Amino acid sequence: MTVNLKIDPYGFREYDARWLYEKDINLLGIENLGKGLGTQIIKHTKKNNPRVIVGHDYRSYSEEIKTALKKGLISTGCNIEDIGLSLSPTVYFAQFNLDADAVAMVTASHNENGWTGVKMGIKKGLTHAPEEMKELKEITLNENFIKGEGSEKQIEGFQQIYKDDLINKNKIKKKIKAVVACGNGTAGIFAPEILRGIGCEVIELDCNLDWTFPKYNPNPEDLEMLHAISKAVKDNNADIGFGFDGDGDRVGVIDNLGNEIFSDKIGLLIARNLSKTHKGSKFIVDVKSTGLYATDKVLMQNNCETIYWKTGHSHIKRKVNTEKALAGFEKSGHFFFNQPLGFGYDDGINSAIQVCHLLDSENRSMNEIIKELPNTFQTPTMAPYCKDEEKYQVVEDLVKQVNTIKDNKTKIDNQEISEVLTVNGIRFSFKDGSWGLIRASSNKPSLVIVTESPTSDERKKKIFDFIDDLLQKTGKVGEYDQKI
Repeated sequence: MTVNLKIDPYGFREYDARWLYEKDINLLGIENLGKGLGTQIIKHTKKNNPRVIVGHDYRSYSEEIKTALKKGLISTGCNIEDIGLSLSPTVYFAQFNLDADAVAMVTASHNENGWTGVKMGIKKGLTHAPEEMKELKEITLNENFIKGEGSEKQIEGFQQIYKDDLINKNKIKKKIKAVVACGNGTAGIFAPEILRGIGCEVIELDCNLDWTFPKYNPNPEDLEMLHAISKAVKDNNADIGFGFDGDGDRVGVIDNLGNEIFSDKIGLLIARNLSKTHKGSKFIVDVKSTGLYATDKVLMQNNCETIYWKTGHSHIKRKVNTEKALAGFEKSGHFFFNQPLGFGYDDGINSAIQVCHLLDSENRSMNEIIKELPNTFQTPTMAPYCKDEEKYQVVEDLVKQVNTIKDNKTKIDNQEISEVLTVNGIRFSFKDGSWGLIRASSNKPSLVIVTESPTSDERKKKIFDFIDDLLQKTGKVGEYDQKI
């Protein structure tokens, strides 16, 4: 029986690739993706046999996906170094540690079961930008492949090399009791051991690997996951709670009283702590993040600069790199630490370690530390369904509508829009510091909605109602994944 090639063009996302396996892509499609990626790597590195680090996450089908991807890569001339079951940051670290030419990580990250994908990069510490994804898409779909003879070897014991690197550099003095939740994803075989290794007392929550994700999706923005961590923190009288996503590049944080702290505020606390010893530093934050960075007194006192930039791990990584920033923070829980703290890529476990350093340097609880920040009322990230082929046009139309509302000085909840930022979708702000965001998701058929107000919970909701009303009028938006 002849198997027809299947590869949905919409799976080539803004900065990585993601498909519903077998519905939108099959193994032949994955093999062609490998051929396309191999061709691209050879073109960019100008090497006939570039060394490519490959790893995979813990899903029932990830190994067979990886095997097909490797077959494609090898057929172009790439020499594969397979480090086995990995987190995305383990693969990124391996590129530095083994001095390789490129990386390819088989993962669907926090996406639900059934999804697969690949995160990839050529230059050390960076993953594909939109222009590289466009190039990869064109090579793959047009089958403009280079032919060559590559090779494959297994790198044994690399998990431990990655663990030891983080442990040896990050010992803490204070005994911190931490709940570590992994949603039965791959981080379960990394995070507890590393955090114990630096000196934490660890309470494990759903750290056994189970690719059915029986309790909740491993996603630190998922309220179900955050609520489970909160309960475990309170039940165990813990100092902190950490939740990691499926491929370990993101973290969510719960304070000692069980309160969920959105990751952009954790980022601000870390930035404050780092600014004391790294004065004059730059920090990059995504457009979904709190407006508090721009007005923070500690950062100002230490002569630090904050730049708001496009959401997405690839965008922030690149901006951290080009601006030589000390760190970058995303509301989704991607944190990026440059030298001397890291290699510039996102690593959820290193991010949790930086929170431990913050607690280690203070004689106060996490709740007491967070109370230092001005109070703001923030929504979680909400994602209403919108078709991949329609979402960017929908956002473009909404940008025009919001700009018209601003130009006409139309009031929303009795206030005019004072500022509009369109670096990524649209973020519109008001004089009282409140704001709303509408953008297209980079990796799923959905939009992304966030609102924040420093004045009241009610105002946050009013801004959301305004956005939701705009969305419903388009007739192109479906159910939300979660809603306030």
